[in-house]
Amino acid sequence: MSESIDQIFVSGKQWLLSWLTGAPSWVIQIASSLINIFALLAVFLTLFALMSVLERKILGRIQNRYGPNRVGPFGLFQPIADGIKMLIKEDIVPARADKIVHFLAPVLIAATAILALGIIPYGRNMTPFTIDGGILFFFAVGSTTELAVFMAGWGSNNKFSMLGAMRAIAQMISYELPLIITVLPVVMVVGSLTPESIVAAQNGYAFDFVPRWFVFTPWGVAAFILFFVSGLVESNRTPFDVPEGESEIVAGHMTEYSGFKYATFFMAEYIGMFAITGLAATLFLGGWHAPARALEFVPSYVWFFAKLNALLFVYVWLRGTLPRTRVDQIMNFAWKFMLPMAFTCVIAAAVWHYAGRGWRGWLCSFAVIAVVYFTLSILLDTRRKFAPRTYRFAE
Repeated sequence: MSESIDQIFVSGKQWLLSWLTGAPSWVIQIASSLINIFALLAVFLTLFALMSVLERKILGRIQNRYGPNRVGPFGLFQPIADGIKMLIKEDIVPARADKIVHFLAPVLIAATAILALGIIPYGRNMTPFTIDGGILFFFAVGSTTELAVFMAGWGSNNKFSMLGAMRAIAQMISYELPLIITVLPVVMVVGSLTPESIVAAQNGYAFDFVPRWFVFTPWGVAAFILFFVSGLVESNRTPFDVPEGESEIVAGHMTEYSGFKYATFFMAEYIGMFAITGLAATLFLGGWHAPARALEFVPSYVWFFAKLNALLFVYVWLRGTLPRTRVDQIMNFAWKFMLPMAFTCVIAAAVWHYAGRGWRGWLCSFAVIAVVYFTLSILLDTRRKFAPRTYRFAE
């Protein structure tokens, strides 16, 4: 019974394709791809709508106020109202803007975010598109986001948009390096760039109760934290939402966008966040594997989306807790701390592997990370570099 529930979506897809029995193979392949695409869009556009209202409700709870509570029961129809509002708002394009580039920027940024979702395994036998170099494809597609952001800033013919775009690109490129480098230890240990192989390598339990997820290794937990922080930056989430600093540069590269184009940027930001958290769950949290042997009766896709939603909740929690950081602090943090620690994770994973992957490897890996971490903490101690401020007031 549990097996049939676990594979219910796979069986449903096979039943739909059975109607094409006798058709050419290329027709069946196209139909299979279209089913995967429509399923992805249905699931993640629904999740986007729910996330948009739940985030405001959670932030309201954190800040001791009500969230959306007027449209529909408990305010759950708020995304519908927001969508209608965005659709009927006037699309204003600056007179001297490059209209083609201005139009293509939100389309490109949304398309790349959706493409990145295609290689993530959402459950047992539930990878929409199986690619040998799936991890490589994820980052190759994701790197085009910088191009779309630059197109939005340049095409708007606005100095605030251009400044916001350049700040966003500098920030995203700086954090893409640690984001990609923290994936290298996982790829090295598994020996594959395929997400399915990475999930399969995390199957089983140590001592019959501890999951063999990479996050339970010293290099894995360090790489996971670095990957998560880099994902915050890539998604322009608080406290790293400098490109959209309202008090500094209006709305960054989106300053000259309105109506549905603005909503498309907003949607792409959330879908990119789903892709990053989904990849984090795949690389470090065992993907769709259950956290305990006694819980393996729960369908695999339930565990994947439980991990995905837990990471999304942390994103919202951080937004309601931390203030926005300065752009110079963000860049210093990337190049002086995140990048050296990312390379340290690669070395620590190699030490863990060649020391036998047991207690000896665990301790040696932990020692490598601890030494580099405390060395960087001493070298980057900012308290010694700044004299105490003296505030003087007019009497």
